[in-house]
Amino acid sequence: MGHVDRDELELREVHRFRNGGVQVGEALYWDVLGLWREVVTGLSAAGRSARAERGASVSTVGVDSWAIDYGLLGSDGMLLGNPRHYRDARSAGVAEHLLAGPVSLGKLYQKNGLQHLPFTTLYQLVAEARDPLLAAASTLLLIPDLFGYWLSGHRGAEATNVSTTGLADVRTGRWDPDLVALAGIRADLLPEVHEPGVVLGALRPQLLEQTGLPASVRLTSVGSHDTASAVVAVPARDERFAYIACGTWALVGVELEQPLLTEQSRSANFTNERGVDGRVRYLRNVTGLWVLNQCLAEWEGQGRPQQLERLLADAAAVQCGPVVDIDAPELLPPGPMVSRLRHATQDGLSDEPAVITRCILDGLARAFALALRDAVRLSGKEVDVVHMVGGGARNALLCQLTADACEMPVLAGPVEATALGNVLVQARASGTVTGTVDDLRALVARTHRVLRYEPRAVPIR
Repeated sequence: MGHVDRDELELREVHRFRNGGVQVGEALYWDVLGLWREVVTGLSAAGRSARAERGASVSTVGVDSWAIDYGLLGSDGMLLGNPRHYRDARSAGVAEHLLAGPVSLGKLYQKNGLQHLPFTTLYQLVAEARDPLLAAASTLLLIPDLFGYWLSGHRGAEATNVSTTGLADVRTGRWDPDLVALAGIRADLLPEVHEPGVVLGALRPQLLEQTGLPASVRLTSVGSHDTASAVVAVPARDERFAYIACGTWALVGVELEQPLLTEQSRSANFTNERGVDGRVRYLRNVTGLWVLNQCLAEWEGQGRPQQLERLLADAAAVQCGPVVDIDAPELLPPGPMVSRLRHATQDGLSDEPAVITRCILDGLARAFALALRDAVRLSGKEVDVVHMVGGGARNALLCQLTADACEMPVLAGPVEATALGNVLVQARASGTVTGTVDDLRALVARTHRVLRYEPRAVPIR
């Protein structure tokens, strides 16, 4: 829950819950009904918290989530099955099969401007064609738009998330008929696209009754791709910055005014995703803390759970070991990770959790530095500092290794950048604050402390 004023920006956590894939047989799903239950619980807690303060009230709600995945609605508006997880194996090999035809990666890049990822919505839909649910569907809603529909009844598609699907024209941000046809779906499945900052309507009466929120609450569109919201809250003081939004994934890049669609950009696997106010998030997806999180779960399952703070302190004392390609395809699926890491390092990795952790973090820092150098080289943008936001900003060792590898200062924080960007766009839509994204960033910089990590003399390999 956020409180925003001209010189105030405050977040207060009222509810937090876990999320993750649910494996059923060979399929990997999202538990969206469980997530919805938790969202309702959180909205109820926000309402109670506001009522406890004299004169306070919840005024707007905004939804952001991860990208690419979607739910299908029937003609009665009911959800047709649990949405699949982007790490689900059904899209394996689909991209290669599709691109073996008349559509090349180069042609696709000129259309949608996206880096090649094998689980993009476009490829998921080609895989979905084998399933009768698609034929029965009347509407496709991306995950944050699905939750928005359950909140208010509004069916729409927010532009920042639309830009990640592979189905949108990179120049207009709207659905592209040729790409929709390539996916093999009906154009009428896709709702109208809207920008962040649009007031979409009142919440459903039944939801108001469940949560105790006032009837005046409105659903407001925000940068519904979590990285789009996070980049709004990068506390940059000028344009000479790069960002790393680091969580399960790490998005490493710069902000541009126009998409960059050169063959060199495509070959370097850079993406042009839409940001708030039509800006371009020019970035490369890098495997983030996913690999470490999977290792932590594996160790816990083996009866040797690791205390993260102690583990990172031990990892800081480890000398650089084997170099791992943190983006190796074999590290993408869920499940036991240590043996795959060992294979990716050609079996040069010990079993010690601290050594494995240091290997992962060194690999991450190295990948961040390579992506940053490519972003600067390809875009021509001058960069003096790297802003690390999201959960990775808590990891002091990762921040220091990143500064070393990038050979420039890293400013870490805010951790909850996505939530801050979300509430800032809501506040601007309601007239509480005004100005451009740069003005919103200035408010973050005035109200939030960051930690500065200077590069050390010898960068990691």
